[in-house]
Amino acid sequence: VRLVESGGASVRAGGSLKLSCRADGYIFGRYNMGFFRLGPGKQREAVSQRELVATIDESGTEFYADSVKGRFTISGDGAKKSVTLEMNNLKPDDTAVYFCRLVVVQGGESYWGEGTQVTVLT
Repeated sequence: VRLVESGGASVRAGGSLKLSCRADGYIFGRYNMGFFRLGPGKQREAVSQRELVATIDESGTEFYADSVKGRFTISGDGAKKSVTLEMNNLKPDDTAVYFCRLVVVQGGESYWGEGTQVTVLT
């Protein structure tokens, strides 16, 4: 399974961006998808330091980190094996590399995208 992300860019504080992630490959069983982020100055390979931003499962249940509630919205398309993160009222603290993640519910296999850079300018 390969995750392909898009949508990262530089934007002024208060602006909006939309990140997308698509899973290529066969996925056996139920799965959840979401976005994590890694702040500036941290090693890209440091998986344990990636902060959960938002997730959505196949039933449509959403979960958000407190820091993004009310500003970010996650949505999923099961038929396309894709997930979208709409980010509004962006703040400089949102600056990070955003990673897409897919977790297979039964078995626990976890897949990560390569990450896309979001930079929020003051």
